[in-house]
Amino acid sequence: MNLHEYQGKALLKKFGVSVPEGIIAMSPEEALDAAKQLQKSTGTDKWAVKAQIHAGGRGKGGGVKIAKTIDNVLTYADQIIGMQLVTPQTGPEGKKVRKVLIEQNVYYPGESETQEFYLSVLLNRQTGKNMIMYSPRGGMDIEKVAEETPEQIFTEEIDPGVGLQGFQARRVAFNLGLSGNAFKHMVKFVGAIYKAYLGVDASLFEINPVIKAADDRIFAADSKVVIDNNALIRHPDIVELRDFDEEDPTEVEASRYNLSYVKLSGNVGCMVNGAGLAMATMDIIKHSGGEPANFLDVGGTADSKRVEEAFRIILKDESVKAILVNIFGGIVRCDLVATGVVDAYKRIGSIDIPIIVRLQGTNAEEGKKIIDESGLKVHSAIALAEAAQKVKEVLS
Repeated sequence: MNLHEYQGKALLKKFGVSVPEGIIAMSPEEALDAAKQLQKSTGTDKWAVKAQIHAGGRGKGGGVKIAKTIDNVLTYADQIIGMQLVTPQTGPEGKKVRKVLIEQNVYYPGESETQEFYLSVLLNRQTGKNMIMYSPRGGMDIEKVAEETPEQIFTEEIDPGVGLQGFQARRVAFNLGLSGNAFKHMVKFVGAIYKAYLGVDASLFEINPVIKAADDRIFAADSKVVIDNNALIRHPDIVELRDFDEEDPTEVEASRYNLSYVKLSGNVGCMVNGAGLAMATMDIIKHSGGEPANFLDVGGTADSKRVEEAFRIILKDESVKAILVNIFGGIVRCDLVATGVVDAYKRIGSIDIPIIVRLQGTNAEEGKKIIDESGLKVHSAIALAEAAQKVKEVLS
């Protein structure tokens, strides 16, 4: 689950991470009031006006402005709220901005002494350890830094059973070239952000940039926070932060039926049970000359109702020219899945695109027979190669 920048910063602040003071605004008038409040409480004479969408690169698309006067705040908020913001992470369609974060300026007098760093916390799946990745080259695309100057990327791996050690936090500060009070503040910052990462069951914390201000204070000037969906049951307060406006409507609908769905840009719809099988199915489609139009996992209980809803969701995508149903009958019997497919097909009514159903596992032969004798426009298969060949045939 993705969070907005302002939501991520609120979580960080609870764990002692230093963040700039900021107020969310839904209109230019609210933005103006927020700027006045921040001026009174922090003494700031500049403000950041930042579009709040679930995508990075907002500044490149005109979604982040530095206001040097109160009037600038009003002007920039009016420009940003309601705009269709296009960034490298939104795609050409962009995302509509519904709110802005008005934030105090942390590039205060002595701006030439300000430094920007990159820091993230995530799981290294190869080692099974948490990892802090950081760089003195903050404020830039970290992918570009890694490609052009890989020696500027540092990592600290943390054994979950042991936790972050003091020498590791100090090494981060040292490798960032800090000393004195800035060094001490960074050590504290690293410890707090790692504690926050564990405390909210995050899968990613990314701060770019981390700011060393002129007075050596350390701030999280930005925040990208992704929470592990499997842990949300332990965080009902975070669940309430979900912004449905930022999600694909079809993916939201799928979640209501406990279907794992991700829209892709291809022409063959996928319906499978199991994430690993879904990945293999997408490979089959590409091998057959098609492109997967989605990732859709119906889970281990592929009954007729769930299959029906899965069909309806896939069919909403007008680019889908065929559907491949690939089910392994382990937990669920293939004949029950086949019956579910037939029942769902009849309830939906006319389906104008070909459907290939590949069943393997418990009662696979019985399932194939049900499909073949249904009289419906459904192609059945048992072997993976056979399913691939049928996909190729219907696309040709």
